[in-house]
Amino acid sequence: MSIWSRISQAVAALASGEGLSAVFEKLRSPPERSIAFTIAVIALSAKMAKADGLVTRDEVTAFREVFQIAVEDEEGAAKVFNLARQDVAGFEDYASRIKSMFGSEPGTLCDLMEGLFHIAMADGTYHPAEDTFLTEVAAIFEIDELRFRTMRARFVPDATPDPYTVLGVTPDMPIEDIRKHWRQLVRETHPDVMIARGVPKEAVKLSERRMQDINDAWAEISGKGI
Repeated sequence: MSIWSRISQAVAALASGEGLSAVFEKLRSPPERSIAFTIAVIALSAKMAKADGLVTRDEVTAFREVFQIAVEDEEGAAKVFNLARQDVAGFEDYASRIKSMFGSEPGTLCDLMEGLFHIAMADGTYHPAEDTFLTEVAAIFEIDELRFRTMRARFVPDATPDPYTVLGVTPDMPIEDIRKHWRQLVRETHPDVMIARGVPKEAVKLSERRMQDINDAWAEISGKGI
């Protein structure tokens, strides 16, 4: 059974009157946690779309780049998105429940944030409302400011990304300490590690861009340090 077939079962629960928040409560153990992750991305993407008032074709395409949706599963994914947009619960409630589910795994919450950044930037514009939304979600997830700025530097092309910010280090750190930090980031970004965190295989491709950004940043810094 595909992840989207299992999500369709969750949608059936929604259709029976249960809210998305209640559905999250039932998805705390593998393999259901991967369903929860996917629903979380859809739900928060819907809330983010509501924040800037637009849902563009580019954003839909970006979502498809992360989650491979079969034709027969498109209706279920669309239902989750629309239910989230229409739900009277604010995004704070969604984010808080997701935090309670994945709070012991900050890496998974960062994976989710990266998915939201990817979708937000799909149309080439980083709307102020999207920045406010993502900043507040990061605060609820207890993602520290440096890590949040690191993610934003990688996704938002308002300036040439500073390699130190991309790695989450500072220029005054010894080069060997930066090297250790870079290696740790590479290990954390390995697909097997992401899957072990409960991230669905469909979302692991986000790590491809992250790995490239991490390695590019290290190459620039290590070149300067030689």
